[in-house]
Amino acid sequence: MAHYQSDRSEVIFIYNSKFHLHMPTKQKFYITTAIPYVNAPPHIGHALEFVQSDLIARWHRLKGEDVFFLSGTDENAQKNVLAAVTKNESVQNVVEKNSKLFKDLLATLNIFPDYFIRTSVDKKHLAGAKKIWESCQKADDVYKKSYSGAYCIGCEAFITEKELVDGKCSEHLKAPEKISEENYFFKLAKYSEKLKQLIESDRIKIVPETRKNEMLSFINAELEDFSISRPAERMKGWGIAVPDDKTQIMYVWFDALTNYITALGFGSNEKNFKKYWPADVHVIGKGITRFHAIYWPAILLSAGVEVPKLLFVHGYLTVNGQKISKSLGNVVDPVEIVKKYGADQTRYFLLRQISPINDGDFSEAALAETVNADLADGLGNLLQRTCVMIQKYFDGSIPKPGKFGDKENTLITSISIFEKVDNLMQEFEWNKAAEKIAEAVHCCNKYVTETEPWKLAETDKKRLATILYVLIESLRIFSILLAPFIPAAAGKIANQIGQKQGSFKDLKFKRTVKGKIKTIEILFPKIK
Repeated sequence: MAHYQSDRSEVIFIYNSKFHLHMPTKQKFYITTAIPYVNAPPHIGHALEFVQSDLIARWHRLKGEDVFFLSGTDENAQKNVLAAVTKNESVQNVVEKNSKLFKDLLATLNIFPDYFIRTSVDKKHLAGAKKIWESCQKADDVYKKSYSGAYCIGCEAFITEKELVDGKCSEHLKAPEKISEENYFFKLAKYSEKLKQLIESDRIKIVPETRKNEMLSFINAELEDFSISRPAERMKGWGIAVPDDKTQIMYVWFDALTNYITALGFGSNEKNFKKYWPADVHVIGKGITRFHAIYWPAILLSAGVEVPKLLFVHGYLTVNGQKISKSLGNVVDPVEIVKKYGADQTRYFLLRQISPINDGDFSEAALAETVNADLADGLGNLLQRTCVMIQKYFDGSIPKPGKFGDKENTLITSISIFEKVDNLMQEFEWNKAAEKIAEAVHCCNKYVTETEPWKLAETDKKRLATILYVLIESLRIFSILLAPFIPAAAGKIANQIGQKQGSFKDLKFKRTVKGKIKTIEILFPKIK
Protein backbone atom coordinates (compact mmCIF):
# COMPACT_ATOMS: atom_id res chain seq x y z
CA MET A 1 0.00 0.00 0.00
CA ALA A 2 2.24 2.77 1.24
CA HIS A 3 5.25 1.49 -0.70
CA TYR A 4 4.24 3.90 -3.42
CA GLN A 5 4.37 7.59 -2.60
CA SER A 6 2.58 10.14 -4.71
CA ASP A 7 4.96 12.16 -6.85
CA ARG A 8 2.48 15.03 -7.07
CA SER A 9 3.84 18.31 -5.77
CA GLU A 10 0.90 20.65 -6.31
CA VAL A 11 0.33 23.37 -3.76
CA ILE A 12 -3.02 24.92 -2.86
CA PHE A 13 -2.93 28.69 -2.43
CA ILE A 14 -5.61 29.94 -0.03
CA TYR A 15 -5.94 33.71 -0.06
CA ASN A 16 -6.78 35.69 3.05
CA SER A 17 -6.75 39.48 3.31
CA LYS A 18 -4.11 39.23 6.06
CA PHE A 19 -1.86 36.47 4.78
CA HIS A 20 -1.23 33.72 2.26
CA LEU A 21 -1.47 30.14 3.54
CA HIS A 22 0.43 27.51 1.58
CA MET A 23 -0.74 23.96 2.11
CA PRO A 24 0.45 20.87 0.21
CA THR A 25 -2.38 18.77 -1.19
CA LYS A 26 -3.25 15.50 0.48
CA GLN A 27 -1.47 12.47 -0.90
CA LYS A 28 -3.92 10.68 -3.18
CA PHE A 29 -4.70 6.99 -2.84
CA TYR A 30 -6.74 5.15 -5.47
CA ILE A 31 -7.96 1.62 -4.73
CA THR A 32 -10.25 -0.66 -6.72
CA THR A 33 -11.99 -3.99 -6.32
CA ALA A 34 -12.41 -6.28 -9.27
CA ILE A 35 -15.89 -5.92 -10.74
CA PRO A 36 -17.71 -9.27 -10.49
CA TYR A 37 -19.93 -10.86 -13.11
CA VAL A 38 -23.65 -10.53 -12.35
CA ASN A 39 -24.81 -13.85 -13.74
CA ALA A 40 -25.68 -14.89 -10.15
CA PRO A 41 -26.11 -13.30 -6.71
CA PRO A 42 -22.96 -12.62 -4.63
CA HIS A 43 -21.51 -15.26 -2.32
CA ILE A 44 -19.21 -15.10 0.70
CA GLY A 45 -16.11 -15.06 -1.54
CA HIS A 46 -17.18 -11.71 -2.97
CA ALA A 47 -17.62 -10.38 0.56
CA LEU A 48 -13.99 -11.26 1.32
CA GLU A 49 -12.61 -9.03 -1.45
CA PHE A 50 -15.01 -6.19 -0.67
CA VAL A 51 -14.07 -6.20 3.02
CA GLN A 52 -10.34 -6.37 2.27
CA SER A 53 -10.57 -3.41 -0.11
CA ASP A 54 -12.68 -1.38 2.29
CA LEU A 55 -10.19 -2.04 5.09
CA ILE A 56 -7.35 -0.65 2.96
CA ALA A 57 -9.41 2.38 1.90
CA ARG A 58 -10.44 3.18 5.48
CA TRP A 59 -6.88 2.75 6.74
CA HIS A 60 -5.55 5.30 4.26
CA ARG A 61 -8.36 7.73 5.00
CA LEU A 62 -7.45 7.63 8.70
CA LYS A 63 -3.88 8.45 7.65
CA GLY A 64 -5.24 11.66 6.16
CA GLU A 65 -4.92 10.69 2.50
CA ASP A 66 -7.26 11.68 -0.33
CA VAL A 67 -8.77 8.25 -1.02
CA PHE A 68 -10.86 7.28 -4.03
CA PHE A 69 -12.40 3.82 -3.65
CA LEU A 70 -14.01 2.16 -6.67
CA SER A 71 -16.23 -0.91 -6.93
CA GLY A 72 -18.96 -2.02 -9.28
CA THR A 73 -20.27 -4.82 -11.48
CA ASP A 74 -19.16 -6.35 -14.78
CA GLU A 75 -22.33 -6.54 -16.85
CA ASN A 76 -21.22 -7.14 -20.45
CA ALA A 77 -20.04 -10.73 -20.13
CA GLN A 78 -21.27 -13.73 -22.11
CA LYS A 79 -21.87 -15.38 -18.73
CA ASN A 80 -24.59 -12.85 -18.07
CA VAL A 81 -26.16 -13.48 -21.47
CA LEU A 82 -26.21 -17.24 -20.89
CA ALA A 83 -27.71 -16.78 -17.43
CA ALA A 84 -30.53 -14.75 -18.94
CA VAL A 85 -31.17 -17.40 -21.61
CA THR A 86 -31.28 -20.13 -18.95
CA LYS A 87 -33.77 -18.16 -16.87
CA ASN A 88 -35.79 -17.11 -19.91
CA GLU A 89 -35.36 -13.47 -18.90
CA SER A 90 -33.95 -10.45 -20.65
CA VAL A 91 -30.26 -9.81 -20.07
CA GLN A 92 -31.12 -6.36 -18.79
CA ASN A 93 -33.40 -7.80 -16.09
CA VAL A 94 -30.75 -10.25 -14.93
CA VAL A 95 -27.97 -7.67 -14.68
CA GLU A 96 -30.23 -5.05 -13.06
CA LYS A 97 -31.41 -7.49 -10.41
CA ASN A 98 -28.01 -8.98 -9.57
CA SER A 99 -26.11 -5.70 -9.75
CA LYS A 100 -28.46 -4.36 -7.08
CA LEU A 101 -27.69 -7.40 -4.91
CA PHE A 102 -23.96 -6.64 -5.12
CA LYS A 103 -24.50 -2.99 -4.29
CA ASP A 104 -26.77 -3.95 -1.39
CA LEU A 105 -24.14 -6.38 -0.10
CA LEU A 106 -21.60 -3.57 0.08
CA ALA A 107 -23.98 -1.48 2.18
CA THR A 108 -24.79 -4.49 4.36
CA LEU A 109 -21.08 -4.79 5.15
CA ASN A 110 -20.81 -1.04 5.88
CA ILE A 111 -18.90 -0.47 2.66
CA PHE A 112 -19.62 2.70 0.72
CA PRO A 113 -17.26 3.15 -2.26
CA ASP A 114 -16.76 6.60 -3.73
CA TYR A 115 -18.11 5.30 -7.01
CA PHE A 116 -20.04 2.17 -8.02
CA ILE A 117 -19.74 1.51 -11.73
CA ARG A 118 -22.15 -0.54 -13.82
CA THR A 119 -20.49 -1.25 -17.14
CA SER A 120 -23.70 -1.82 -19.12
CA VAL A 121 -25.28 1.56 -18.38
CA ASP A 122 -22.57 3.96 -17.23
CA LYS A 123 -22.20 6.64 -19.91
CA LYS A 124 -18.69 7.53 -18.77
CA HIS A 125 -17.69 3.90 -19.17
CA LEU A 126 -19.17 3.57 -22.64
CA ALA A 127 -17.32 6.69 -23.80
CA GLY A 128 -14.03 5.72 -22.17
CA ALA A 129 -14.07 2.12 -23.42
CA LYS A 130 -14.50 3.34 -27.01
CA LYS A 131 -11.73 5.89 -26.55
CA ILE A 132 -9.20 3.32 -25.35
CA TRP A 133 -10.15 0.97 -28.21
CA GLU A 134 -9.54 3.76 -30.70
CA SER A 135 -6.24 4.64 -29.00
CA CYS A 136 -5.04 1.03 -29.39
CA GLN A 137 -6.15 1.11 -33.04
CA LYS A 138 -4.13 4.27 -33.65
CA ALA A 139 -1.11 2.51 -32.16
CA ASP A 140 -1.60 -0.19 -34.83
CA ASP A 141 -2.19 -2.83 -32.15
CA VAL A 142 -5.65 -4.00 -33.27
CA TYR A 143 -6.30 -6.26 -36.27
CA LYS A 144 -9.03 -8.64 -37.45
CA LYS A 145 -8.66 -12.31 -38.28
CA SER A 146 -10.45 -15.66 -38.23
CA TYR A 147 -9.59 -17.93 -35.34
CA SER A 148 -10.38 -21.39 -34.00
CA GLY A 149 -9.67 -22.29 -30.41
CA ALA A 150 -10.79 -23.60 -27.05
CA TYR A 151 -13.00 -21.14 -25.17
CA CYS A 152 -13.74 -21.35 -21.44
CA ILE A 153 -17.03 -19.63 -20.60
CA GLY A 154 -16.03 -19.48 -16.93
CA CYS A 155 -12.84 -17.56 -17.69
CA GLU A 156 -14.47 -15.69 -20.59
CA ALA A 157 -11.27 -16.40 -22.51
CA PHE A 158 -9.67 -18.54 -25.20
CA ILE A 159 -7.17 -20.87 -23.57
CA THR A 160 -4.31 -22.84 -25.06
CA GLU A 161 -3.64 -26.57 -24.85
CA LYS A 162 -0.74 -25.99 -22.45
CA GLU A 163 -3.11 -24.28 -20.01
CA LEU A 164 -5.44 -27.29 -19.83
CA VAL A 165 -5.19 -29.94 -17.12
CA ASP A 166 -6.57 -33.30 -18.24
CA GLY A 167 -8.34 -31.45 -21.03
CA LYS A 168 -10.09 -29.08 -18.61
CA CYS A 169 -9.68 -25.49 -17.51
CA SER A 170 -7.68 -25.59 -14.26
CA GLU A 171 -9.75 -22.76 -12.79
CA HIS A 172 -13.27 -24.02 -13.57
CA LEU A 173 -12.59 -27.77 -14.02
CA LYS A 174 -14.63 -27.91 -17.21
CA ALA A 175 -13.68 -28.78 -20.76
CA PRO A 176 -13.66 -25.65 -22.97
CA GLU A 177 -15.83 -25.26 -26.06
CA LYS A 178 -14.31 -25.42 -29.54
CA ILE A 179 -15.12 -22.14 -31.31
CA SER A 180 -14.30 -20.80 -34.76
CA GLU A 181 -15.07 -17.18 -35.53
CA GLU A 182 -13.72 -13.89 -36.85
CA ASN A 183 -12.60 -11.47 -34.14
CA TYR A 184 -10.44 -8.44 -33.56
CA PHE A 185 -7.10 -9.21 -31.90
CA PHE A 186 -4.68 -7.21 -29.79
CA LYS A 187 -0.91 -7.41 -30.38
CA LEU A 188 0.00 -8.64 -26.91
CA ALA A 189 3.24 -10.32 -28.02
CA LYS A 190 4.58 -6.90 -29.04
CA TYR A 191 4.70 -5.88 -25.36
CA SER A 192 6.38 -8.99 -23.92
CA GLU A 193 9.72 -7.43 -23.06
CA LYS A 194 8.23 -4.22 -21.70
CA LEU A 195 5.81 -6.14 -19.47
CA LYS A 196 8.64 -8.32 -18.22
CA GLN A 197 10.70 -5.25 -17.31
CA LEU A 198 7.78 -3.59 -15.51
CA ILE A 199 7.01 -6.66 -13.42
CA GLU A 200 10.61 -7.68 -12.69
CA SER A 201 11.49 -4.16 -11.53
CA ASP A 202 8.32 -3.89 -9.41
CA ARG A 203 7.24 -0.88 -11.44
CA ILE A 204 4.08 -2.95 -11.48
CA LYS A 205 4.40 -4.57 -8.08
CA ILE A 206 2.55 -7.87 -7.63
CA VAL A 207 1.80 -9.08 -4.11
CA PRO A 208 2.47 -11.83 -3.14
CA GLU A 209 5.78 -12.70 -4.78
CA THR A 210 4.47 -16.11 -5.89
CA ARG A 211 1.94 -14.42 -8.19
CA LYS A 212 4.68 -12.21 -9.60
CA ASN A 213 6.73 -15.30 -10.44
CA GLU A 214 3.70 -16.93 -12.08
CA MET A 215 3.25 -13.93 -14.36
CA LEU A 216 6.91 -13.84 -15.31
CA SER A 217 6.72 -17.56 -16.17
CA PHE A 218 3.65 -16.86 -18.29
CA ILE A 219 5.52 -14.14 -20.19
CA ASN A 220 8.60 -16.33 -20.62
CA ALA A 221 6.44 -19.05 -22.18
CA GLU A 222 5.80 -16.59 -25.04
CA LEU A 223 2.77 -14.33 -25.10
CA GLU A 224 0.23 -14.74 -27.87
CA ASP A 225 -2.00 -12.03 -29.28
CA PHE A 226 -5.47 -12.27 -27.76
CA SER A 227 -8.97 -11.79 -29.09
CA ILE A 228 -10.63 -8.55 -27.99
CA SER A 229 -14.06 -8.88 -29.59
CA ARG A 230 -16.89 -11.36 -29.97
CA PRO A 231 -19.49 -11.65 -32.75
CA ALA A 232 -22.55 -9.59 -31.84
CA GLU A 233 -24.72 -12.54 -32.83
CA ARG A 234 -23.13 -14.81 -30.21
CA MET A 235 -23.56 -12.09 -27.59
CA LYS A 236 -27.24 -11.56 -28.54
CA GLY A 237 -26.24 -7.96 -29.27
CA TRP A 238 -25.41 -7.39 -25.59
CA GLY A 239 -22.34 -5.34 -24.73
CA ILE A 240 -20.39 -2.41 -26.15
CA ALA A 241 -20.22 -2.36 -29.95
CA VAL A 242 -16.77 -2.11 -31.51
CA PRO A 243 -16.34 1.39 -32.95
CA ASP A 244 -17.30 1.39 -36.66
CA ASP A 245 -18.18 -2.34 -36.63
CA LYS A 246 -21.57 -3.20 -35.15
CA THR A 247 -21.12 -6.87 -36.07
CA GLN A 248 -18.62 -7.17 -33.20
CA ILE A 249 -18.94 -6.61 -29.44
CA MET A 250 -15.95 -5.64 -27.31
CA TYR A 251 -14.50 -8.63 -25.47
CA VAL A 252 -15.59 -8.46 -21.86
CA TRP A 253 -12.06 -8.30 -20.46
CA PHE A 254 -11.09 -5.43 -22.77
CA ASP A 255 -14.28 -3.61 -21.78
CA ALA A 256 -14.27 -4.50 -18.05
CA LEU A 257 -10.65 -3.64 -17.31
CA THR A 258 -11.15 -0.12 -18.60
CA ASN A 259 -13.61 0.55 -15.77
CA TYR A 260 -10.64 1.44 -13.57
CA ILE A 261 -9.99 4.53 -15.67
CA THR A 262 -13.44 5.28 -17.09
CA ALA A 263 -14.88 5.59 -13.56
CA LEU A 264 -12.38 8.38 -12.94
CA GLY A 265 -13.35 10.18 -16.11
CA PHE A 266 -10.98 8.85 -18.80
CA GLY A 267 -12.55 10.16 -21.96
CA SER A 268 -15.00 12.40 -20.09
CA ASN A 269 -13.38 14.15 -17.08
CA GLU A 270 -9.65 14.31 -17.62
CA LYS A 271 -9.07 16.48 -14.54
CA ASN A 272 -10.42 13.86 -12.16
CA PHE A 273 -8.69 11.08 -14.09
CA LYS A 274 -5.30 12.81 -13.86
CA LYS A 275 -5.86 13.49 -10.16
CA TYR A 276 -6.21 9.85 -9.13
CA TRP A 277 -4.67 7.69 -11.84
CA PRO A 278 -2.56 5.53 -11.71
CA ALA A 279 -4.21 3.09 -9.32
CA ASP A 280 -2.26 2.62 -6.11
CA VAL A 281 -3.81 -0.82 -5.55
CA HIS A 282 -5.96 -3.11 -7.67
CA VAL A 283 -7.43 -5.77 -5.33
CA ILE A 284 -8.15 -8.96 -7.29
CA GLY A 285 -8.61 -12.71 -6.87
CA LYS A 286 -5.89 -15.11 -7.97
CA GLY A 287 -7.95 -16.46 -10.88
CA ILE A 288 -7.81 -13.16 -12.79
CA THR A 289 -4.15 -12.25 -12.20
CA ARG A 290 -3.15 -12.72 -15.84
CA PHE A 291 -5.80 -10.29 -17.11
CA HIS A 292 -4.67 -7.60 -14.66
CA ALA A 293 -0.92 -8.16 -14.69
CA ILE A 294 -0.45 -8.74 -18.43
CA TYR A 295 -3.47 -7.83 -20.57
CA TRP A 296 -4.37 -4.64 -18.70
CA PRO A 297 -0.88 -3.06 -18.65
CA ALA A 298 -0.37 -3.96 -22.31
CA ILE A 299 -3.61 -2.21 -23.28
CA LEU A 300 -2.57 0.84 -21.27
CA LEU A 301 0.91 0.89 -22.85
CA SER A 302 -0.69 0.76 -26.29
CA ALA A 303 -3.07 3.60 -25.42
CA GLY A 304 -0.30 5.74 -23.93
CA VAL A 305 -1.73 5.58 -20.39
CA GLU A 306 0.34 5.05 -17.25
CA VAL A 307 0.23 1.53 -15.78
CA PRO A 308 -1.09 0.76 -12.25
CA LYS A 309 1.33 0.68 -9.33
CA LEU A 310 0.38 -2.47 -7.49
CA LEU A 311 -1.76 -5.58 -7.75
CA PHE A 312 -2.78 -7.26 -4.52
CA VAL A 313 -3.85 -10.83 -5.26
CA HIS A 314 -5.88 -12.65 -2.62
CA GLY A 315 -6.72 -16.33 -2.40
CA TYR A 316 -10.14 -17.98 -2.48
CA LEU A 317 -12.56 -18.80 0.26
CA THR A 318 -13.49 -22.43 0.69
CA VAL A 319 -16.46 -23.62 2.73
CA ASN A 320 -15.78 -26.47 5.13
CA GLY A 321 -12.70 -27.30 3.09
CA GLN A 322 -14.42 -27.35 -0.31
CA LYS A 323 -14.35 -24.85 -3.17
CA ILE A 324 -17.52 -22.75 -3.33
CA SER A 325 -19.72 -24.29 -6.02
CA LYS A 326 -23.41 -24.29 -6.88
CA SER A 327 -23.18 -27.96 -7.84
CA LEU A 328 -21.84 -28.83 -4.38
CA GLY A 329 -24.58 -26.77 -2.77
CA ASN A 330 -22.15 -24.94 -0.48
CA VAL A 331 -22.68 -21.37 -1.67
CA VAL A 332 -22.90 -19.16 1.43
CA ASP A 333 -25.04 -16.03 1.25
CA PRO A 334 -23.07 -13.26 3.00
CA VAL A 335 -26.23 -11.23 3.63
CA GLU A 336 -27.67 -14.10 5.67
CA ILE A 337 -24.40 -14.39 7.60
CA VAL A 338 -24.54 -10.69 8.45
CA LYS A 339 -28.18 -10.99 9.52
CA LYS A 340 -27.28 -13.86 11.81
CA TYR A 341 -24.02 -12.59 13.32
CA GLY A 342 -23.65 -8.90 12.47
CA ALA A 343 -21.69 -6.88 9.90
CA ASP A 344 -18.72 -6.10 12.14
CA GLN A 345 -18.50 -9.68 13.33
CA THR A 346 -18.47 -10.94 9.74
CA ARG A 347 -15.91 -8.35 8.66
CA TYR A 348 -13.67 -9.11 11.63
CA PHE A 349 -13.65 -12.84 11.00
CA LEU A 350 -12.80 -12.44 7.30
CA LEU A 351 -9.94 -10.06 8.12
CA ARG A 352 -8.64 -11.74 11.27
CA GLN A 353 -8.80 -15.42 10.36
CA ILE A 354 -8.59 -15.64 6.56
CA SER A 355 -5.11 -15.40 5.08
CA PRO A 356 -4.80 -12.30 2.88
CA ILE A 357 -2.92 -14.22 0.18
CA ASN A 358 -3.71 -17.92 0.57
CA ASP A 359 -6.98 -19.81 0.35
CA GLY A 360 -8.91 -19.75 3.61
CA ASP A 361 -11.84 -21.71 4.96
CA PHE A 362 -15.14 -20.19 6.02
CA SER A 363 -17.31 -21.86 8.62
CA GLU A 364 -19.85 -20.50 11.03
CA ALA A 365 -18.19 -22.41 13.87
CA ALA A 366 -14.87 -20.66 13.21
CA LEU A 367 -16.63 -17.30 12.98
CA ALA A 368 -18.34 -17.86 16.32
CA GLU A 369 -15.09 -18.91 17.97
CA THR A 370 -13.23 -15.83 16.71
CA VAL A 371 -15.99 -13.38 17.62
CA ASN A 372 -16.39 -14.84 21.10
CA ALA A 373 -12.66 -14.81 21.84
CA ASP A 374 -11.60 -11.45 20.42
CA LEU A 375 -14.75 -9.34 20.44
CA ALA A 376 -17.10 -10.66 23.14
CA ASP A 377 -14.62 -11.91 25.78
CA GLY A 378 -11.88 -9.49 24.75
CA LEU A 379 -12.86 -6.03 23.54
CA GLY A 380 -16.53 -6.13 24.60
CA ASN A 381 -15.72 -7.36 28.09
CA LEU A 382 -13.08 -4.65 28.56
CA LEU A 383 -15.50 -1.95 27.43
CA GLN A 384 -18.39 -3.10 29.56
CA ARG A 385 -16.62 -3.58 32.86
CA THR A 386 -14.65 -0.34 32.50
CA CYS A 387 -17.80 1.69 31.78
CA VAL A 388 -19.77 -0.04 34.54
CA MET A 389 -17.10 0.80 37.12
CA ILE A 390 -16.91 4.44 36.02
CA GLN A 391 -20.70 4.70 36.24
CA LYS A 392 -20.66 3.09 39.67
CA TYR A 393 -17.73 4.85 41.30
CA PHE A 394 -17.51 8.21 39.45
CA ASP A 395 -21.11 8.91 38.38
CA GLY A 396 -20.18 8.21 34.77
CA SER A 397 -17.52 10.94 34.46
CA ILE A 398 -14.07 9.94 33.26
CA PRO A 399 -11.92 10.38 36.38
CA LYS A 400 -8.76 12.44 36.56
CA PRO A 401 -5.74 10.13 36.82
CA GLY A 402 -3.10 10.24 39.50
CA LYS A 403 0.54 9.25 39.19
CA PHE A 404 1.34 6.43 36.78
CA GLY A 405 3.34 3.52 38.13
CA ASP A 406 5.23 0.70 36.41
CA LYS A 407 2.04 -1.20 35.56
CA GLU A 408 0.54 1.84 33.84
CA ASN A 409 3.70 2.67 31.92
CA THR A 410 4.05 -0.96 30.82
CA LEU A 411 0.45 -1.03 29.63
CA ILE A 412 0.80 2.26 27.76
CA THR A 413 3.81 0.82 25.95
CA SER A 414 1.88 -2.36 25.11
CA ILE A 415 -0.95 -0.41 23.44
CA SER A 416 1.35 2.01 21.58
CA ILE A 417 1.40 -0.25 18.55
CA PHE A 418 0.44 1.94 15.60
CA GLU A 419 3.84 1.81 13.90
CA LYS A 420 3.94 -2.00 14.10
CA VAL A 421 0.34 -2.33 12.95
CA ASP A 422 0.83 0.16 10.13
CA ASN A 423 3.90 -1.74 8.90
CA LEU A 424 1.85 -4.94 8.80
CA MET A 425 -0.90 -3.16 6.90
CA GLN A 426 1.63 -1.88 4.36
CA GLU A 427 2.73 -5.47 3.84
CA PHE A 428 -0.91 -6.56 3.35
CA GLU A 429 -0.78 -8.65 6.52
CA TRP A 430 -3.94 -7.35 8.16
CA ASN A 431 -4.61 -10.68 9.84
CA LYS A 432 -1.41 -10.12 11.81
CA ALA A 433 -2.34 -6.47 12.35
CA ALA A 434 -5.68 -7.57 13.88
CA GLU A 435 -3.83 -10.09 16.01
CA LYS A 436 -1.51 -7.36 17.29
CA ILE A 437 -4.51 -5.24 18.33
CA ALA A 438 -6.18 -8.25 19.97
CA GLU A 439 -2.99 -8.83 21.99
CA ALA A 440 -3.08 -5.20 23.18
CA VAL A 441 -6.71 -5.63 24.27
CA HIS A 442 -5.68 -8.77 26.15
CA CYS A 443 -2.98 -6.76 27.95
CA CYS A 444 -5.69 -4.36 29.16
CA ASN A 445 -7.87 -7.18 30.45
CA LYS A 446 -4.85 -8.68 32.18
CA TYR A 447 -4.16 -5.27 33.76
CA VAL A 448 -7.71 -5.24 35.15
CA THR A 449 -7.25 -8.71 36.63
CA GLU A 450 -3.93 -7.78 38.22
CA THR A 451 -4.97 -4.40 39.64
CA GLU A 452 -8.48 -5.48 40.83
CA PRO A 453 -9.89 -1.93 40.71
CA TRP A 454 -13.24 -2.94 42.23
CA LYS A 455 -11.44 -3.53 45.53
CA LEU A 456 -10.15 0.05 45.69
CA ALA A 457 -13.44 1.99 45.92
CA GLU A 458 -13.27 2.24 49.71
CA THR A 459 -9.51 2.18 50.26
CA ASP A 460 -7.80 4.14 47.46
CA LYS A 461 -10.12 6.04 45.14
CA LYS A 462 -7.24 8.00 43.62
CA ARG A 463 -5.60 4.77 42.53
CA LEU A 464 -8.98 3.52 41.26
CA ALA A 465 -9.33 6.72 39.19
CA THR A 466 -5.91 6.16 37.63
CA ILE A 467 -6.65 2.57 36.66
CA LEU A 468 -10.01 3.40 35.10
CA TYR A 469 -8.61 6.42 33.28
CA VAL A 470 -5.87 4.29 31.71
CA LEU A 471 -8.48 1.76 30.57
CA ILE A 472 -10.76 4.41 29.06
CA GLU A 473 -7.87 6.00 27.22
CA SER A 474 -6.85 2.57 25.93
CA LEU A 475 -10.39 2.02 24.66
CA ARG A 476 -10.29 5.40 22.90
CA ILE A 477 -7.13 4.30 21.11
CA PHE A 478 -8.67 0.93 20.19
CA SER A 479 -11.72 2.70 18.75
CA ILE A 480 -9.38 4.36 16.25
CA LEU A 481 -7.15 1.37 15.43
CA LEU A 482 -10.15 -0.91 14.92
CA ALA A 483 -12.28 1.54 12.93
CA PRO A 484 -11.20 0.12 9.54
CA PHE A 485 -11.92 -3.43 10.75
CA ILE A 486 -15.20 -2.95 12.65
CA PRO A 487 -16.38 0.56 11.73
CA ALA A 488 -19.84 0.53 13.33
CA ALA A 489 -18.66 -0.94 16.63
CA ALA A 490 -15.60 1.31 16.76
CA GLY A 491 -17.85 4.35 16.44
CA LYS A 492 -20.10 3.02 19.20
CA ILE A 493 -17.10 2.49 21.49
CA ALA A 494 -16.00 6.09 21.03
CA ASN A 495 -19.54 7.34 21.63
CA GLN A 496 -20.07 5.11 24.68
CA ILE A 497 -16.98 6.52 26.39
CA GLY A 498 -17.97 10.08 25.51
CA GLN A 499 -15.39 10.70 22.78
CA LYS A 500 -15.46 11.76 19.14
CA GLN A 501 -14.18 9.27 16.57
CA GLY A 502 -10.55 10.18 15.94
CA SER A 503 -8.01 9.53 13.21
CA PHE A 504 -4.47 8.18 13.41
CA LYS A 505 -3.11 11.58 14.43
CA ASP A 506 -5.09 11.12 17.67
CA LEU A 507 -3.47 7.82 18.67
CA LYS A 508 -0.98 9.17 21.18
CA PHE A 509 -1.88 8.30 24.78
CA LYS A 510 -3.22 11.43 26.49
CA ARG A 511 -3.48 12.26 30.19
CA THR A 512 -6.15 14.96 30.02
CA VAL A 513 -9.11 13.30 28.30
CA LYS A 514 -12.51 14.20 29.71
CA GLY A 515 -15.96 12.88 29.00
CA LYS A 516 -19.10 11.20 30.28
CA ILE A 517 -20.01 7.55 29.91
CA LYS A 518 -23.19 7.17 27.88
CA THR A 519 -25.68 4.32 27.80
CA ILE A 520 -23.79 1.07 28.24
CA GLU A 521 -24.54 -1.29 25.39
CA ILE A 522 -23.31 -4.86 24.90
CA LEU A 523 -21.70 -4.51 21.48
CA PHE A 524 -20.75 -8.14 20.95
CA PRO A 525 -23.28 -10.61 22.37
CA LYS A 526 -21.65 -13.99 22.82
CA ILE A 527 -22.51 -16.45 20.06
CA LYS A 528 -23.75 -19.75 21.49
